Amino acid sequence: MKETLDEVKNLGTMVQQVDMKGEVKDQIDCEVPEPPLVTVGLNEPLRELKMKLIRDPKVSMLVLTAPGGCGKTTLATKFCQDEEVKDVFKNNIFFVTVSKKSNLNVIVQGLHQRKGREVPALEDEATALKWLHKFLKEEGQTPVLLVLDDVWPESKSLLEIFYEVRKPSFKILVTSRSQFSGYGSLYLLRSLTDADAMTLFRDSASLGDGSSNVQWTELAKKIVEHCKGHPLSIKVVGKSLRGQDLVFWRKREMELSKGDSIIDSETEVLLCLQSSLDALDALDEKGAMIKDCFLDLGLFPQDQRIPAAALIDMWAELYKELDKDFLAITNLYEITTRSLADLVVTRKETVEDDDYYSEHFVTQHDLLRQLAVYQAKRDQSKKRLIIGDNLPKCLTEQKHQPIKPRLLSISSDGTFSTNLHNIQLADVEVLVLNFNTKNYALPEFVENMYNLKVLIVTNHGFVPAELSNFHLLDSLPNLKRIRLERVSIPSITKHRVQLNSLKKISLFMCSIGQAFSNCSLQISDALPYLEEINIDYCNDLVELPAALCALVNLKKLSVTNSHKLSALPEEIGELVNLEVLRLRSCTDLAMLPGSSTNLKKLNFLDIADCFSIKELPEDFGGMSSLKKINMRQCSRLQELPSSVLDLEHLREVVCDEDTGDLWEPFLPNLRNLRIKLVKENVNLDWLQKLE
Repeated sequence: MKETLDEVKNLGTMVQQVDMKGEVKDQIDCEVPEPPLVTVGLNEPLRELKMKLIRDPKVSMLVLTAPGGCGKTTLATKFCQDEEVKDVFKNNIFFVTVSKKSNLNVIVQGLHQRKGREVPALEDEATALKWLHKFLKEEGQTPVLLVLDDVWPESKSLLEIFYEVRKPSFKILVTSRSQFSGYGSLYLLRSLTDADAMTLFRDSASLGDGSSNVQWTELAKKIVEHCKGHPLSIKVVGKSLRGQDLVFWRKREMELSKGDSIIDSETEVLLCLQSSLDALDALDEKGAMIKDCFLDLGLFPQDQRIPAAALIDMWAELYKELDKDFLAITNLYEITTRSLADLVVTRKETVEDDDYYSEHFVTQHDLLRQLAVYQAKRDQSKKRLIIGDNLPKCLTEQKHQPIKPRLLSISSDGTFSTNLHNIQLADVEVLVLNFNTKNYALPEFVENMYNLKVLIVTNHGFVPAELSNFHLLDSLPNLKRIRLERVSIPSITKHRVQLNSLKKISLFMCSIGQAFSNCSLQISDALPYLEEINIDYCNDLVELPAALCALVNLKKLSVTNSHKLSALPEEIGELVNLEVLRLRSCTDLAMLPGSSTNLKKLNFLDIADCFSIKELPEDFGGMSSLKKINMRQCSRLQELPSSVLDLEHLREVVCDEDTGDLWEPFLPNLRNLRIKLVKENVNLDWLQKLE
């Protein structure tokens, strides 16, 4: 009789939802789905969710985010079924799957109907909003939990509405692949640990505890390693091997160990991750560009951090919409908010806004990188070509159709000298070279890349590698940016090299003590139009070469984290077009030369963490265009010269408490000056991502 009564009620509800045309209107089921029978690795996330969403009265909305297939919905359902959660919210737990189609009207109707209340047809969003307020008013202070599951960027407006009506007793849990920063608290669901991944695999493959067969267990461990802690991949691969003979397990492990991607062989995993990219395509031109930038991440090796500065160099030349550093970094944030990558900053200072991104790095789940590589393989135009030591036949045999990539990535353990018969080298605009060896020579075919705009050379070894064949770049008329990482350069111009188009050169963790000496050609002749030099973590640099001061077109000079640098040349005042001088964390630097006051166009000076500077030049105010100074942690600086009063364009000084006090006597006369006090916040969390 009870079941019959329930059916009658359901029929009554259906009748109410039939409109004049006899069509059934949208309706929503707010019931909490049952979680899978076996869940692993969610106890700690569950505990943390309860700490944030239930026990913290300040948190009304929490966004649970991770890439597709990581278990967000499973964790959300497990959260709703938790006894402590049910005890808090009683019968007021509502679970709504939103996906790409957001419909506030239907959700609000569902909330009322679950409570047994009659609600009229809601014709528009304004009416639905009124009924949402009515629902919250009727609930009063009774705790309510609403789960909005699988929210896509297209439904952002829905979050805005619920965020505006939030109150302490109305808790909202959002699951999404996007981070939706600014909408309450954020919780990032991480990959499974090795132990949890193995437990999930055993269940999916019906392997049992594995204690009775060492051979099966060892194979299982190797296969699980290739899944990189991704729950969906582990379950799909495990199910595909369930009941199979040992030889099939050995075959699968061999395929994965040779580099075959799970994405190449498991359609379910591919479709799950691919849907995030498809959503970008469906947006607009901006979405298509974000997708392009995501695919560019595949040019860099697996399990390596990607310098944001390298991406900025690439994107500034590839995409006209990203020709400014801050535009490129904004695009990178767009990628990370969609859980397609993680952006980590090794040092966080909330007030910094000076286009300094040398301490920003990108890390990426291996499966997401595999997705980028998979897309590159499928691309008929071969816009991106990613190759290693073992070349496919289509690149070495002349019978194949020529490939015309714009972006070429080559990873090699040694000197890459193979002839690439079927690549139109003249079309390459970005070349990324990755290696791990003591000596590395630029491939001979580089001299044929006439349209090359960006060259990125990275040694992934622990010590700088000797780089040779630098003279091959002499023939490239369009080369604008060079980035070298962990290489040793005895002399950049040992051979006569003239890079007339080069605008920017970046040297990261390089040995450059002799790079600008014993040159057969003056630096000013070799790099006549250079506008920017970045030198970072180059610890053999003791004194900045005076020859660099002849680069009269130089606008930005950054020498950072080079702790042995003790002196700048007196000739630095000859850099008459210099706009940015960044000397951050050069801890042995004792003084600024007196000629630095001749830098009349300088608008930003960064001497943060220069502990050894005791005084500034007496005529410091001669740098009349200065708008911003960063001088935090200049602990030995005891006073400022009175000439700072001449800095009439100075608007901002970044300080710590001690250096901030030095400016107090001058503030009455520098009325437009703002002092920003910051606290040191060194973040080492990014190290965990590189394990």
